[in-house]
Formats: sequence, structure tokens, C-alpha cells
Amino acid sequence: MPQGKVESVPDDGLTTRQRRRQHVLAVHTGQGKGKSTAAFGMALRAWSAGWPIAVYQFVKSPKWKVGEETALKALGETGKGGPVVWQKMGEGWSWIQRPGTERDHASEAAEGWEQIKRDLAAEAHRFYVLDEFTYPMKWGWVDVADVVATLRDRPGNQHVVITGRDAHPDLIELADLVTDMTKVKHPMDAGRKGQQGIEW
Repeated sequence: MPQGKVESVPDDGLTTRQRRRQHVLAVHTGQGKGKSTAAFGMALRAWSAGWPIAVYQFVKSPKWKVGEETALKALGETGKGGPVVWQKMGEGWSWIQRPGTERDHASEAAEGWEQIKRDLAAEAHRFYVLDEFTYPMKWGWVDVADVVATLRDRPGNQHVVITGRDAHPDLIELADLVTDMTKVKHPMDAGRKGQQGIEW
């Protein structure tokens, strides 16, 4: 794809303009850093285009201070780009078990997926970030076949990007864009902790 030129043009009867307006399903997976960061970069472009954006975080706890959330929410309130909705249910639909709690994280993840399904059916947003959504799929908290069918059949021009390691093969097959983040080197390899402005 040098200089953004396609390698071949399918014989599908669509015009170039129609192809530019097809919805995209992107998956950012792999062991390396940057999956969510890349997704939020796409969300910035969507915001600039004036598209309504929804972010659903499944693993990161709402107690964690996430820089992208602060930035995108502030941008969403400016009235210059698209509105931004940031969804976190319970412990961020997280697997993290807190002492003294008996939360059913699998159930909360399933609730989150049901909300996404309702939003997709209603075409509530134009751009969706399903952050760390590969994990509920991997752990069996949501049905992979249901996810694939829902995303395949979503109406309108709704773009979805899913992040997380170990993306299911069926999700990869369905996706239009798949990026595998490969870790070559990371500060944590040398025992360094994550830091504000870099990891969050």
C-alpha cells in the first residue's frame, strides 16, 4: 500500500466514494504496548470529524486515572468536534477482585456487551472503542459467536476498534484492519514501573 494506494480494486460494483464510506472493524492485539493508545488516536480523528464517540472499558478500573479519558472528555465538551461518552461499569468490567467484595465480573462484562449491542442497534454513536474487550471474549464472559454476528451485521456506518491481547481468531477473520503490536523492548523488562504520561 505505498502512498495509500490499494493493491487491487474488487469487482463489487461499488464506487470509490462508496468504498470510502464503508464501516471499519479494527482489532489492535499482540503482546506489545500501544494497543489502546492507537485506538484512542483513532478516536481523536473521529472526534475531529465530528463523529459521536463511545468508549467502553472492560478491564481498567474507574479508579485508575487514564489520561486519554481526561483528554477526550474535555474535547467532547468543547462543542467543536463530536460528543464523547466514556462507559465504565462496576470495576471497569474488570477481573480484579477486591478484598471483601463478591462482584460478579463476568456478569458485569456481559451487561457491558448488552449495552454495546443496544447502542449499535440504535446507531447511537459513529465510533466505538471497546478497550480490552478481547479478555471477556477469551474468558468466556461474552459469547464469541454473538460478538462476531453483532459486529458483522451492525447497521449504518459505525466504526469499531477492539483492543487487547489474544484476539479470538474469528474476530481477526471478521476484522477489516488487524494490527499485532509486537514487543521488542519495554522499560518493565528492566524492572521499571509504569509512569504517568507514558502508561496512563
